[in-house]
Amino acid sequence: MSRTSFQFTSESVSEGHPDKVADRVSDTIVDLFLSKDPEARVACETLTTTNRVVLAGEIRGKGIWENDSWAPGVEAEIEAAVRAAVKDIGYEQSGFHWNTFDFSNHLHGQSADIAVGVDSTDTKDEGAGDQGIMFGYASNETPELMPATLAYSHNILRKLAEIRHAGGSILEPDAKSQVTLQYENGRPVRATSIVVSTQHAAGKTQADVAAVVRPVVESVLPAGFITDETVWHINPTGIFEIGGPDGDAGLTGRKIIVDTYGGAAPHGGGAFSGKDPTKVDRSAAYACRYLAKNVVAAGLADRCTIQISYAIGVAKPQSIHVDLHGTGKIAESVLEANILALIGGATPRAIRQHLGLNKPIYARTAAYGHFGRTPDADGGFSWEKTDLVDQLKALA
Repeated sequence: MSRTSFQFTSESVSEGHPDKVADRVSDTIVDLFLSKDPEARVACETLTTTNRVVLAGEIRGKGIWENDSWAPGVEAEIEAAVRAAVKDIGYEQSGFHWNTFDFSNHLHGQSADIAVGVDSTDTKDEGAGDQGIMFGYASNETPELMPATLAYSHNILRKLAEIRHAGGSILEPDAKSQVTLQYENGRPVRATSIVVSTQHAAGKTQADVAAVVRPVVESVLPAGFITDETVWHINPTGIFEIGGPDGDAGLTGRKIIVDTYGGAAPHGGGAFSGKDPTKVDRSAAYACRYLAKNVVAAGLADRCTIQISYAIGVAKPQSIHVDLHGTGKIAESVLEANILALIGGATPRAIRQHLGLNKPIYARTAAYGHFGRTPDADGGFSWEKTDLVDQLKALA
């Protein structure tokens, strides 16, 4: 029997965290290439450190990389897009400045061995870009159908970023949050611990930072969650002036638990950022979330975890597993037998077509989570739609 009373913790990191700067840059490259060729292949890794950004990886696409070389003007577009992304985050510091960091581009053509395995032909559907297992999760403990600890951690940092971007604040781009909640009868009821560390302007104190941070936390958490017993740690080291890539190197894909469910659900291991949607690490993880969210939105369970697995070069999923965590109003076997048909069998191409993933919609996913977001009119966060509810209810 699962426990119903416990504490649980999740963390988030801001758009200015060095790993998130790397994610943003990598997804900026994905968007740039998809805007040129919706069928572009992109696997872009980014390293950020003191006044330096380095790209590496494999790419392919019309008007991008042809005949073993860059199309005219593309290299300059890449550097301009990367600098614009860092400027948008807000880095204009001596140790990391959007206009002065050293930039190196080591992207190159995709391996022919990979291409032949994943491309479609007259006799074969497009295969998965790699083997792997992908998970999706949803819980009805928040309106976003996300774990509360992660939703609140994200929202704290998102609000702090809004304050910073508005100007006149002591806040700088790099920040982390952590929320611990007490659960009773399986539901979150109060905060036992709040941790927020944020980079700040020179000469400011813990008290100065707390005066900005604490009201934001109190506005994000539900009424009554903050009590006299809530333990607060705001900039517990006392000073946080040097941050971002100048304070710590950043790499694409190092914040996969922040990107997904804050530890409340399994993760298959693959990162999302920097990958075009033919890579099932990304697209199938989005599909799993889409299906799990719709199951919970349909009222068929309070919690749902879905796993799908793939083999490289093979279109059809190798397996599906559904876990309703003892809260289901439908047999898990019924969902396993029917749910993939709702998205065309969950082949890589069917997922991309159903969710409209061959668009430049990925830079916006790089901070504050890929899930629990509001679908955008241009197709961004399409995996957060709940348009399968009626079809799922019909299965019950």
